[in-house]
Amino acid sequence: MIYRDRLSPWCVIQHLPRFQHAIIARFRNRNDAEAYVKVLRRMNPAIIYEIVFDPPIDSA
Repeated sequence: MIYRDRLSPWCVIQHLPRFQHAIIARFRNRNDAEAYVKVLRRMNPAIIYEIVFDPPIDSA
């Protein structure tokens, strides 16, 4: 995981066919991610979006 991704652990993902997903955007806090998902759902209610927490993994 690159440094930029570690700064933004909240991800908005879109579910795709065959149990796949795509990361749409990354955010530093959950409130920003929730607001973004609200806008996406208003624009296209047929697509399923979800907010997930992707914690950074320390390589010790």
